[in-house]
Amino acid sequence: MTNARKQALVLMTVMAWSSGLALAGGKKLDIGQREYESNCVSCHGIAGKGNGPVAELLKVSVPDLTELSKKNGGVFPFGRVYEAIDGRQQILAHGTHDMPIWGDAYSVTGTPDYDDYRHNAESFVRSRILALIDYLHRLQSK
Repeated sequence: MTNARKQALVLMTVMAWSSGLALAGGKKLDIGQREYESNCVSCHGIAGKGNGPVAELLKVSVPDLTELSKKNGGVFPFGRVYEAIDGRQQILAHGTHDMPIWGDAYSVTGTPDYDDYRHNAESFVRSRILALIDYLHRLQSK
């Protein structure tokens, strides 16, 4: 399988996840929202406004994630957001690349090891990051 096909497959998977998969009882699963709630809410708050329960304890102000597009001329800054999540862009409040606030959730070393299921750890991590970015994109103020 070519690299482009692999990337297309990962993107389609993320889109299916983030748009919501029907579960028993009519509930929808939003992977991006789950990622956000697991790793971002404590600082950025439920609505992404920067008012999470630990925000006041930080020495830096927590940005309003709903204003990312507005502050970037109306265009969602996909690349900067991706690099902030995967650790390439150093953000003081997120911690060092070696020990980010969310641990190794967005690194290949944090990927679960499934003995009976062959998977590509890098694709697994990338799909989680893309789902989170999709959710942040949906949070943008209009």
